[in-house]
Parts: sequence; structure tokens; C-alpha cells
Amino acid sequence: MSNTSSEVAKGPHHSGGAAPSALSARNITKRFPGVLANDNVDFDVRPGEVHTLLGENGAGKSTLAAMLCGLYQPDSGTIARNGAPVVLSSPRAGLSHGIAMVHQHFRLVERFTVAENVVLGSRDLSYTLKRAELNDRVAEVAERYGLPVDPSATVGDLSVGQRQRVEIVKALYQGAEILLLDEPTAVLVPAEVEKLFENVHAMTATGKSIVFISHKLGEVVEISDRVTVLRNGRVTGHVSGRGSADTRELARLMVGRDIDLAVQRASHATGHEVLQIRDLSLTVNGIDVLSNISFNVHEGEMVGIAGVAGNGQKELADTIAGLVSPTSGSVSIGGSMSTDRGPIAARELGLAYVPEDRLGMGLVPSMSILDNLLLTRDRDTVVDRASVRPEANRLIDQFEIKANGPEHLARKLSGGNAQKVLLARELSGGRTATKLLVVCSPTRGLDVGAIETVRRLLDDARSAGQAILLISEDLDEIMSLADRILVLYRGAIVHETAGESAQLTTVGAAMAGLSQEVQK
Repeated sequence: MSNTSSEVAKGPHHSGGAAPSALSARNITKRFPGVLANDNVDFDVRPGEVHTLLGENGAGKSTLAAMLCGLYQPDSGTIARNGAPVVLSSPRAGLSHGIAMVHQHFRLVERFTVAENVVLGSRDLSYTLKRAELNDRVAEVAERYGLPVDPSATVGDLSVGQRQRVEIVKALYQGAEILLLDEPTAVLVPAEVEKLFENVHAMTATGKSIVFISHKLGEVVEISDRVTVLRNGRVTGHVSGRGSADTRELARLMVGRDIDLAVQRASHATGHEVLQIRDLSLTVNGIDVLSNISFNVHEGEMVGIAGVAGNGQKELADTIAGLVSPTSGSVSIGGSMSTDRGPIAARELGLAYVPEDRLGMGLVPSMSILDNLLLTRDRDTVVDRASVRPEANRLIDQFEIKANGPEHLARKLSGGNAQKVLLARELSGGRTATKLLVVCSPTRGLDVGAIETVRRLLDDARSAGQAILLISEDLDEIMSLADRILVLYRGAIVHETAGESAQLTTVGAAMAGLSQEVQK
């Protein structure tokens, strides 16, 4: 099958004929057991441009990026640097050609300083480190590209955005001319995303090349000079960026159909109070993880909890689910107190729970999809597995779970497909009628088509009268679905607003700790 192509854009610093490629891949094919990850893929990035790799979960974009930096080697095809074929046998070989990847999950030593992390692994270090000289060298690289960092700061004390900056400075310090940024905005608040984009533009202005890997369509349109879209391992289009690309067009290239991710709010009046939280506090090892939290959720209402990872969201969800006992305060579901009664009692009161740790808490990796779907069924009933197999097949089809049937083991699923199994179980009902649905990062790791499905299912549950508590680090998701938005910062609610009147800048500032007053 030949690659189809939309308009191909020229880089921002070139005009006239096609600009030379800093890095190119031609006819790249990569297979894993049972999977054709990349099928005859062409891709290139020019000096001074941002070229985005966009695609569904499992489309092959991360595999391609891994080959471009030397983590994987292609089965066939060629990779060229400035027009000359190269063999990238390892990430160090990639770095020797000026290619580096900044991973979504940072690879930093928290107890080391910024400067120590930046030079870690460098081959030009002497046996004795002159700390002042080292700090000056790191600071000079950081300032040259508009990436302000304190070389003497301990990495463990930095924000997520600052840690990402350290990873980029490390790549630049090691001589990278081409940076592959893997989902770089996934853990950033809006202000940090804006700063990252400024940094990217500062780097491309000096001739650096950026390969941007993302699933966030709005950001892709804003930051990209060109976009290459992958679907099922094949290129479906090369599209111009910088405002000329359309999110609907990109979504269509990704999944092969139109996608609707429009804002959704409750279409009817809310009912009785289902979840009531009063003065909830939790102290762990002397640290206040949750501080005097009070709010409620009503029938037919979706309340969103926004916040950067590590601000108490997980502990709040686990406390509501009965997995953790609070230090003080109370939780009630459907008018009945659930505090200190445990997770089984919470489910018997009508709770359905989607934890953020899909394989650690949500599913049993060694069990099949079928058995994982049965985990929340009535414990007092003997379940005939054969009789529920048709339902399992229906859920696999409905949630578009890529698996070899109901007997497929959960540990062999991709992260996105494991999330779909978890959602299928909790959204399809457990041992009692669901009154309260607590969902944590429900679309993390999912492609845009599956995101559309999950959003529709959540909206359907709201319309059916369920109370929903949506906890997510994806601010776009919160802003698009929640009827009310609460911002959690360092374990306390610091901001509250109606979903329809929420301002991105205000909510983002609260997530970053820049607003400490609750707005009623």
C-alpha cells in the first residue's frame, strides 16, 4: 500500500525549493512478533523546523522515533543524516550524530544537582570535578537556548516543567542538533506548555531540528511546521502546520473517520446529593497529603478535579473508594457513611472506581480479559464463565480492545488496551447499580478515537443520573466535560468554578499554585 499525502509544508527558515533534510528515514519497516509496527514509512526533519509525529495509540510513531535515535534498528529501509546514510546501533551512536530523545518519563537522578545530571554519562569529564566550572558550563548552554535552570539546584526539588528543561539542557550539552520530544506536554500545566513552546522556538531559531511526538491535536496545530500522521504503521498524510492544519482533518487522518470531541455538559437539572465529603484530611508519614477538603457531587453531575500529578489526587480517590482511611473527616455515598468501611462496602453503596494505576490496582495482569471483567461481580454468586463470554466479546468490540479474544492475558495488553478493559468493566456495571463513578485519568494512553468513545460513555452515564467524579491531569479533558471544576494543589482545594465559565489561564494558574483562594 502506498503512502498517501496531503500538502507538504516547507520549514520556517527556508523558501523556494525543498530544503535539505537534517535527518531522514526512507522505506522504514519494523516488525515485532505478531505486529507490523512500521510499514514502508518515509519521514524527514529539516534544520530549524518542528516536525510532528501524530498517530493513534499503537500507530507506530514511538517505534519510528526509537529508530531515529538508535534505540531500535529497522528491519529494512535507510536512515540518513544530512543526506548520508548512517547506522544508529544505539542511543550513544545516535548522539554521536547529534540525535537525542527526551523521554516522557524523565531519566534523572533526583538526589543529584542539575549540573551533575546534565554531565552524567559525558565522556569528556575529568576524574576531579570542579563544581563552579561545571555549573558555569551548564548555565551557559541553558541561557543560550532560553532554558533557565539553576545548575546547583537539587533535581528532586524542581517542578515537573523544570525537570523537563533539565532533560533538554542535558541533550543540548551533549551536542544534540536534532531533539525528539516524546509527549513533552503530557505532565505540564498550561503555563509550562507555553514556556516549552517558547523554548522550542528558541532552539529552532538557532537551526536545531525538533521531532515532536504528541496526541494533543490543538498543540500539534500550534507548534508544528509540518505534521506526519501514522495509522496502523503506515503514513496517511503529510500536513502543513502553523495554523493551516485543521484538527478535524488530522483526526480523520489518524482514525479514518470524523471525530467529535466537542464540549459536553449536563443537559438536565442535577438530582440528589450522591457523594458528600466533609473536612477530609489525610496525613502520611507526618506530611499533610489532604487538607480539610469539603465538596459534594449530585445525581447527573460531573465534577472535575484538576491538578498536576502528586498533589493528592490519588489519595483523594483511594479514600473515597475505601482503600485508605482518612486521618479526619468523612465520606458518604448515597446518604450512607462509607468512611473506614473498606472498598467492598463502598461498592455495595453504589461506587464504581477506575484507578490511575491500571495494572497495579485496576486489573490482575496474570488473569484474562474475561476474568478481569468478572472481578466486581457479586461475590456471593457462582459465575458461569461460559455464559458471560458473549458479553465479554461485546465489550471487547464496543471498546475496540485489540486482543485475541476474552482469554487474552491482561499483562500482554498495551497500556491503552488495558485501560479500555478497566473502563469496560466499571462502566458496564458491577454487583450493584452504579450511583457514583470515580474515574482517574480515563483517557490517558488512549488514541483520539477511543477518547471519543470514553467521553461519550461518561456523558451517557451522567445523562442516566450517575454522579461522576472525574480526576485528570489532562486539563482539556476536564474543561470539556466537567459541570464544575475544583483545583487540587498540595492537597487542598484552591479554586472552584463552573465548567461553562472556566478560564484556561485561571485554572492553569491555580494548578501551578499561583492562586490560593477558593472561588465559590
